[in-house]
Amino acid sequence: MSASQFSSAETVLEALFYPIASGALPLPDDRRVLFLRARDGFRLREMAQAGWVCEQSFRPFADQLARSGFQVGDPARQERFSMTLVLPPRQRNEARAVLARAVEHARDAGVVLVCVPNAEGAKSAQSDLEQLAGPVASVSKHKCRIFWARPVTERIDAAMLRAWSDDDEVRRNAAGYWSRPGLFAWDRVDLASALLAGSLPGDLRGRFADIGAGYGYLSTQVLAQCAGVESIDLYEAEARAIEPARRNMADTVQAMGRTVPSEVFWHDVTVGLKGRYDVIVSNPPFHQGREDLPSLGRAFIHAAAQALVPEGRFWMVANRHLPYEATLAERFNDVRTVVTQEGFKVMEARGARA
Repeated sequence: MSASQFSSAETVLEALFYPIASGALPLPDDRRVLFLRARDGFRLREMAQAGWVCEQSFRPFADQLARSGFQVGDPARQERFSMTLVLPPRQRNEARAVLARAVEHARDAGVVLVCVPNAEGAKSAQSDLEQLAGPVASVSKHKCRIFWARPVTERIDAAMLRAWSDDDEVRRNAAGYWSRPGLFAWDRVDLASALLAGSLPGDLRGRFADIGAGYGYLSTQVLAQCAGVESIDLYEAEARAIEPARRNMADTVQAMGRTVPSEVFWHDVTVGLKGRYDVIVSNPPFHQGREDLPSLGRAFIHAAAQALVPEGRFWMVANRHLPYEATLAERFNDVRTVVTQEGFKVMEARGARA
């Protein structure tokens, strides 16, 4: 994590806990606290007590929480908590689904406490919670809006609760692929991924990996276009993408009429891959939140180089402005730009160096 990301996460945590630190909200005596989309940080480690449950679907953040000793899990919907803390995601449909979960977990039992940076839709999020659960109290701190409600059954908009909960269900997007709100390019086929898929030669063969697989679009194209594929592993850090990816792979295998072994891993690619591969394809992430973070793409290149067999091939796509060529040249003997189009570049690298 970069210094700026660390600072941002710490600032949001400081804001989230401000109503508790200021005395406006007491921590529950029974220690029944759930933290949805939790982030690790000094303030959480200072405030948390034994028994708190942290939910986080993004593997690197979940791993950070686990390393700090927190219980990381996803409680059953019927479980009730005296306090539910929430750091909603930016995508509004997904955020509404998270707020619906928070209200369900706190119904008639506790408080929902939410923090959203002002630049990431704080007013809309506060309005959403008020529509769903009734009156809210709020305060501003550290360029964030912090707001809370005490959901009781009589005040909850039951139809809205069901609708927003359903917004997190896996469904087909406009292109016919299984997906869900909040995933990368969740409602369409990403242009960069489509360009990479269209650039892959049909003679690729052997054991494949798709790193940063999302809902699995690239892997479905590998299966459809490369007759020599023997198996394919999908690596994705966002747990909410795992089920859509599995469904898309199953649909493609069925349409092909032949069985190709595949597995979808909830995994942080930057710590390395689980196997050795003949071909790795990737449309690597290059940002978290609003911040460009080319180091993520560079970490994907290093992971690919470590996991390829000596004659293996790495195919990736990236925005034209991202400076990946130097890292590719450092880790591979042969690097070429295959196509540059619509602001993207597709590159192939061979001969991974140790």
